[in-house]
Order: sequence, then C-alpha cells, then structure tokens
Amino acid sequence: MTRTPTELEPLKPATESSSLAGESRVLTTSRNELWAFYLYYVGNSGLSGFNFGPSQFQNLLYLAGYDPSSRPPFYVSCSSGASCVLPFFGKIRDINSIVLLTNGISFAIQAVLLLVIGAWADYGQWRPNITITFTLAAVAVSFAWLGVADPSKWKAGVVLYVLGSYQPQGALTFWTAAFPGLTRHLPEVQESAKEVTEGTKDVDEHAAFESLSRNRVSNISFTVSSVGEIFVLVIMVGILEGMKAGDSTENNTRAFSALIAFSGAVWLICALPWFFIEKRRPGLSLPPESSLLTIGFRQTYVAIRECLRLKQTFVYLIFYFLMGDVLNTTVTVIGTLQNRRREHSVVSYSTLQLTLLLIVGILTQALGIYGFWLVQKTYKISTKAMLSFNVFWILVLTIWGLVGVHTDKFGFKHVWEIWLYQVFYGLMVCPWYAYSQTMISEVSPLPQMFLFFALFSVVGKTSAFIGPLVSSAIITASGNNNNMPFAFLFGLGTISTIFLYLVDVKKSRVECEEFVEAEANREAFGETSS
Repeated sequence: MTRTPTELEPLKPATESSSLAGESRVLTTSRNELWAFYLYYVGNSGLSGFNFGPSQFQNLLYLAGYDPSSRPPFYVSCSSGASCVLPFFGKIRDINSIVLLTNGISFAIQAVLLLVIGAWADYGQWRPNITITFTLAAVAVSFAWLGVADPSKWKAGVVLYVLGSYQPQGALTFWTAAFPGLTRHLPEVQESAKEVTEGTKDVDEHAAFESLSRNRVSNISFTVSSVGEIFVLVIMVGILEGMKAGDSTENNTRAFSALIAFSGAVWLICALPWFFIEKRRPGLSLPPESSLLTIGFRQTYVAIRECLRLKQTFVYLIFYFLMGDVLNTTVTVIGTLQNRRREHSVVSYSTLQLTLLLIVGILTQALGIYGFWLVQKTYKISTKAMLSFNVFWILVLTIWGLVGVHTDKFGFKHVWEIWLYQVFYGLMVCPWYAYSQTMISEVSPLPQMFLFFALFSVVGKTSAFIGPLVSSAIITASGNNNNMPFAFLFGLGTISTIFLYLVDVKKSRVECEEFVEAEANREAFGETSS
C-alpha cells in the first residue's frame, strides 16, 4: 500500500512557504553544502578537546603531583613512586581518579546546558547559530592553552579541560543534527519521495533508500574527517620537531599546548565554509505560552513523556544510555592507563609518541568506517545489523581490559598493546560514532529531529558522567587497581545489547507517524486547538 502525499511529507513548520515544491528546490542539498558539512568535521574531530587536551591535562597533573608515601607532601615526585596524587575537592586523590571525577563534572555541565538549549534547534533558524557559538568558544579555549604550559597552573588546566570537553561536544551535537535534513533534501532522496507520492514506488523501498542515504552521509563524513586528520597530524609532527619536544619535559609540555592551539586554528578554517554555505532551513514555531528560556526543559520533559508512547525510541534510548556509558568510560580508563609514566610501563606523556599513535588510530579509523560502509552498501545491510556487529567489538575491548585486573602481562599495560589498541579501535570500534547517530534518526520523529538528537545527547552526557564517577570509586575501593572498572563496563555492556536487540525500526516508523499527527494537533508539544 502506498502512502498519500500528506502522509509522506513531514509537518510543515509555521515559517515555511505555502509552496512546498518551490521551497524544496531552494532547500535541495547541493554538493558544496554537503562537502562543507564533511569539512567541518575535519576541524571538530577531537584533536584539541578529546586527544591533546586530556593528555596535557594529565601531564600537568603528573608533573604537579607527588608520591603519597613521601613525607612531607610534594617532597618526592611521582616518577619514583608507584602512585601519583594531588589534593582535589578536599581529598588526596590518585590523578587517574581526578581525571575521571573531572570528566564527571564536565559531562554533568554538558547535560544541563543541552537541557536548556537542546530544543532551540527545532525553532526558527537557531541551530546554525548554536553551532557557530559553540565552535568559536571552543576555538578560544584551544588558544587559551598557550598560557597553561607549566605544572604550577594545573588548576587552570582543570578549567580549560572542562571547557574543552563540553564546548566541542556541544558544537558536534548540533552539527550532527543537521545530517538528517541534508539527507532528506538530497536530489536523489527527493526524487524517491516524489515517486512514492506518485504511486510508482513502495513506501518501505523508499524508507530503505533514505536509510542507506543517511548511512552514506554519516559514514563518508567520518571517513573524510579521518583522512583530513591524518594530514593535520603529519603537520603536527613537523611542529614537534621544530619545538624539539623530545629534548626536555619543559619542551614537551609547551608542545602539548602548541598542538592544542594549532588544532583550534585548523578547526576554525574548516568550519568557515559550513558557517556560510549551510542553508538555513526553517523550523517550527514556539508552542503557546513558551519562550526560548523555558522551551528546552518543557520539550525535554515532553520528549521523555512521549518516548513512553514511542516505545522503540525509548528502548533505543536505554541502549544508547548504557552503551554510551560503556564506550565513553572505557576510552577514558584506557586513556589514563595509556598516559601513565614509563615506570608504569606505558607511554610517558610524549607528544611525539601520542601524535604517532593518533596517526595510526585515525588511519585505521578511516579504513574501518569506510570498510563498514562498503560492506553495508554492497549487501544492503540495515543500520541496526551493522550497529549490532559493531557493539560486539566494543564488548571485546572491555574484556581486553578486564584481563589486566589480575595480571601485568596483558590489559593495556604495555606499549605494544597501546599500538594494537589504536588499530583495533579504529577498525572495529569507531564505526559506532557513525551508526549510533544514524540509528537515532531512524527512530525519531522528523519535525522534532533536532530535539531528539539533543535529548539523546543529554542522555549520552548523563551516562558519560555516571560511568567515570562509578569507575573513579571502583579504582579507589580496589586499592588503585586501574583495570578494575572493566568488570563493571563489561557487565553493563552485555546488558545493553539486549535493548538493542529489542528495537524494531519498522514499528518505530509507525509510532513516529502517529506522534507527528499528535504534534500537528498540538497534543504533544502544545495546547490542543479549539
């Protein structure tokens, strides 16, 4: 049975022109717009906020820290002891515990912020402005690291680390939220939708085609980003050689800050085309008795309430919460193990070695994401099936760390393991970032797509601060065994896969259509019309 035009078309926002056909031609995604979208992610790929920023933060903590067995405090440096501590929030803590606790604080701030502004992207033309604001703020933080290159400024490093964590993530959230609209307005997708309205194409066939198109845009954006990052990292190797980063600890620390600032400059250059080329597609009008200051909380409350009606969305929300917690915390724990001193058998906070590790990791990431896409395109595999395959390898990653609880022979405790981890993570784990986002678009109602992206992001941030806090407590309770959190992460990851198995994408489309109809009558996001 084919769908009627009114059933196929999304609800028209209040600001749209009455001529949908004419506007569709204006809003058609051009090749330049699509490539500007791809280029943006080369800049916001995480080098400043998620790679060098955390490493510099941990480097400063280590250099400022002391051996807890020494008397008086700060008398013996960390290099001669088995542990490294600093006073933080009224307690002497291991620096790995400090990192996890700071992550929790950062993610909590992100969750609150997204609750306030997350829904703005659905109204008027706010979303591009939010992306621009977050981007410029994050670039400013990247440059601010130039003034924090001494261990005595580790407290300022805490502030920049927190800011550098949530601002790139905020920009990434609203940039990512643009991709369903870009896909929907691709010429070939518009033509496919037209064939459905004319009765020459089946609805399910069109849905499968649009889903595959979403995966293409998502996966290619991550692939382009990875290739671009490799070129940026090669330039960084030259910067490190010029700064003689390997000659002394002081040079190495200054080099960290220089790389963060350079990555910020690259981000700004890559972002400018997207700022100017992105089409400002109109959004919804504010519901009665709402304002921009209150709409975020109201819409998030309503979205959560409606998720109880959108059963498939709700089930995926639970999966995303749990597995996001597993992956975010796993990467953080591995990062703390990776950045421990050479006396502890890993990488000694070396800027050059970390840069080379990133080159290997990102090269394999490009191969992994594009390889997953080629398999999916060739065999027409669903998003859910690809995501399920990807999740299996995330669980393998937690098992790898779990082995190290009772042995020093394995479990991210040797340099060769860190190199192997970069390859494994890139090839088998990184496709998560593409497929988990695409899956959100397949279980969310179209007119409130941005709101649901923000809701999922809030859920992701909530899980991401719970995991590090729990892991920090586990490390402390286990006598500073940094591998012990993997037991918690493996168990949580196993449970989360059950919820992914329960998601039914076809049922979700029906539920979302009913939701859109309720929204049109102001039963969900406003007052019922008289």
